[in-house]
Amino acid sequence: MLNLKQFIAEHVICRSTSMFSVDIEANRKTLQKEIENKSVCVIGGAGSIGSSFIRAVLPFKPSKLIVIDLNENGLAELTRDLRSTYNMYVPIEYRTYTLNFADPIFERIFCEEQGFDIVANFSAHKHVRSEKDKYSVQALIENNDIKAKKFLDILTIYPPKHFFCVSTDKAANPVNIMGASKRIMEDMIMAYASKFKVTTARFANVAFSNGSLPDGWIQRVMKKQPLAAPNDVKRYFVSPEESGQICMLACILGNNGEIFFPKLGEKQMLTFSSICDEYVRAIGYEKEEFITDDEAKKFASEMAFDNKKYPVVYFKSDTTGEKAYEEFYIPGEKINMERFTSLGVIEEVEKRPMVEIEAFFNEMERIFLKPDFTKEEVVEAIKSFIPNFEHEEKGKNLDQKM
Repeated sequence: MLNLKQFIAEHVICRSTSMFSVDIEANRKTLQKEIENKSVCVIGGAGSIGSSFIRAVLPFKPSKLIVIDLNENGLAELTRDLRSTYNMYVPIEYRTYTLNFADPIFERIFCEEQGFDIVANFSAHKHVRSEKDKYSVQALIENNDIKAKKFLDILTIYPPKHFFCVSTDKAANPVNIMGASKRIMEDMIMAYASKFKVTTARFANVAFSNGSLPDGWIQRVMKKQPLAAPNDVKRYFVSPEESGQICMLACILGNNGEIFFPKLGEKQMLTFSSICDEYVRAIGYEKEEFITDDEAKKFASEMAFDNKKYPVVYFKSDTTGEKAYEEFYIPGEKINMERFTSLGVIEEVEKRPMVEIEAFFNEMERIFLKPDFTKEEVVEAIKSFIPNFEHEEKGKNLDQKM
């Protein structure tokens, strides 16, 4: 059986220990002071990054942990995992709720608790496949921005000491609507920086995170189906453990209005096809590469139990919203690479007036109220708000891929 954690360490991130461990140790006293005996609310806590954030925070012994997520099964597994891990501290007051953070029930819980010391929001549409048509785009922007703003308004009543909202490297020079929505989110939370401390982080792909392409390979092998991957798209990667740690460091150690990112160099970007090559070898096969999906599916359907070759299809990316490479910051942003060993920080982020934010949100809601609104209208509205947004509609989306 493949040891996934070991595979990620050896073949994806190429390091045996977390890149953030040095900064965690160097700041342990501050982390302890800011987390111990404090109340914590994690939204989207059943996902890969949210659950990793929880595992990063718990060793510092908060007094209360409330976890919100729409994924009921994910919350059940999170609880089982925490309860089954040796030496894992879980506070006596630990509760999970299957809710949307925009749900009136959540607002009642939040107000009854009179807020929390630490609030981290990981609830987001995070996949580029979330933008194939006008309704998927509406759902994406509703969740990542519009509902998130209503939540920030609640926080102004009970301001936390630390508020963190996860971003993405796709927010730097965005070419897809998902990345643009997270850039809007960055601008939005910065507009609240005068009311409570806000921080965020742009970071790499989380290796084998829920719903990711590599995570899908595990399901494909279990179902004896071919593996597929683009061979021209390069991405930065962090491990699941590292994804939660960077968020914890940004949340607790960041100054108000800062954006964090991992110090990863261009040479550390990998193609999905190169990772797939290693994965096939790690599960005991040699790859059998096919040109078409149908050829690969036919081969897979006829594979004998003791077959030593596994079918793969590698292709050039031709779907809307895919970027050939990733970046963490853009020219003009003030970068500090000295404060932390493993983290860069975008300091003194420009803060847009709240009136601009509200005007854009009003425009979005006006568009969505129209029965015949189009995806193109949404894209044009976003371009007016984010001038460097370069969106190219290619007529294909990821739901048309294996």
